[in-house]
Amino acid sequence: MKNIGFSIYPHHTKLEDNLKYIDLANKYGYKRIFTCLLSVEGDKEKIIDEFKKTIVHANKYGMMVIADINPEVFQYLGVSFDDLKVFNDMGLYGIRLDNGFSGSEESLMSFNKYGLKIEFNMSSGTKYIDNVFSYKPNSENVLGCHNFYPHKYSGIGYNHFIMCNEQYKKYNIRTAAFVSSKNAKYGPWPVSEGLCTLEQHRNLPIAVQAKHLFSSNSIDDVIIANDFASEEELKALSEVNPYILTFKVHIKEGISAAERDIILKPLHFNRGDISEYMIRSSKTRVKDAGEGFKPFNTNDVKRGDITIDNVNYKNYTGELQIALKDMDNYGNTNVVGRIVDDEIFLIDYVKPSQKFLLKE
Repeated sequence: MKNIGFSIYPHHTKLEDNLKYIDLANKYGYKRIFTCLLSVEGDKEKIIDEFKKTIVHANKYGMMVIADINPEVFQYLGVSFDDLKVFNDMGLYGIRLDNGFSGSEESLMSFNKYGLKIEFNMSSGTKYIDNVFSYKPNSENVLGCHNFYPHKYSGIGYNHFIMCNEQYKKYNIRTAAFVSSKNAKYGPWPVSEGLCTLEQHRNLPIAVQAKHLFSSNSIDDVIIANDFASEEELKALSEVNPYILTFKVHIKEGISAAERDIILKPLHFNRGDISEYMIRSSKTRVKDAGEGFKPFNTNDVKRGDITIDNVNYKNYTGELQIALKDMDNYGNTNVVGRIVDDEIFLIDYVKPSQKFLLKE
């Protein structure tokens, strides 16, 4: 099951605000929390106590809280890699190693008696995870999670992202990546230029970022990296279907009821014998065209347009298409709608025989 999550930074935000945020996220079905122990400074007991209160509240809802740490945190808290009791006592579901050890230590940690998950930073692109698995870890307790990037233009590119995902998926590791809230102000650092894994996501709506990550078919969990996201954003992310790519569309005024039904009602799927010019949902064809498929708005087709073949296209009448490229229109195809601008790039991720939905 794929999950959505959010982040909390107790060192930068008030405890009461964090608890209210957890309550709100629970309302929309959030299951994961990312938090950070990398910047621990000051009274060690006070720090642990603050984290505990937040984590205990999240655990009431069955949320899985994972804290970001590194070897320096182990040293600061007086923790040994072969005794993770302090993290268990906090109520954590797991710990994320922003920087790791030699591989052997990570493998031993995965056998901890508390069943804590050990999550690795996926974004480096090195053979780190191969090294860890050469020491035969308990794979049931191993997770992967990408990094996030507060500095504009510093996020990773999509090709590197996919390469990193493949390194982890070959071991059947559960994976996660981050999206950025436009409303949020807080992260682990004082830089506030968005907080995402993929650089191309920095200025996109949160739901579009998540659709892109899920459409890679190699990310299981999507986490909002900065806090506090607005309720509108929390709701929008909760409504993303992680299993079926759902496009938001504008529908042309004046189309027939039959054409509207073809757009919005079916579970569409792209033909297996794919075209370079369009996504084809050919199961929507009709034998009896009736009055619903007269020529209408037969302008030339632009990338991102939604079209339905009209009565002039015998045997194809009713077939729905999404244009991947600009095309001439010879009067046989009705331009009935358009993918919203922010999501047009997602049409390139519809694979042969892949299912998709259209939502007004």
